[in-house]
Amino acid sequence: MSDIVIPVKRLRHNADPLPLPRYMTPGAAGMDLLADVDAAVELTPGARSLIPTGLAVEIPHGFEAQVRPRSGLALKHGVTLLNTPGTIDSDYRGEIQVLMINLGQQPFTIRRGDRIAQMIVAPLVRVEWREVDDLATSDRGAGGFGHTGTTKKP
Repeated sequence: MSDIVIPVKRLRHNADPLPLPRYMTPGAAGMDLLADVDAAVELTPGARSLIPTGLAVEIPHGFEAQVRPRSGLALKHGVTLLNTPGTIDSDYRGEIQVLMINLGQQPFTIRRGDRIAQMIVAPLVRVEWREVDDLATSDRGAGGFGHTGTTKKP
């Protein structure tokens, strides 16, 4: 049983419809998104392409959906997503598309039904900014990228 039910619309009606996004294991945080392409798409090294999923969704107000890379594609093929995590806002009703890039050294082919990304639905917290003259201090302070070094400190 799900905590939230989200309306989903298929944008293309094929004789063999693709499965809707689903959790592949009981402990999975993300649901797999599938490529809804008519013909194979080849991503050469360094190339990027917007891959359709054939789905539009109605995310409830107060939630978002995040589109994230699949770790196996990144590790095995060097294929990942640009603009990640991509955000699907609650008021967006267009097709979910996945912006893929091949950072690997070999061409990578995307075929209909391939698992290309994962989607996580999460609650949002909306904030209001309050401008101040000073911020509270912290142990880290303004230390930025790499400020703690690369070796374990005693």
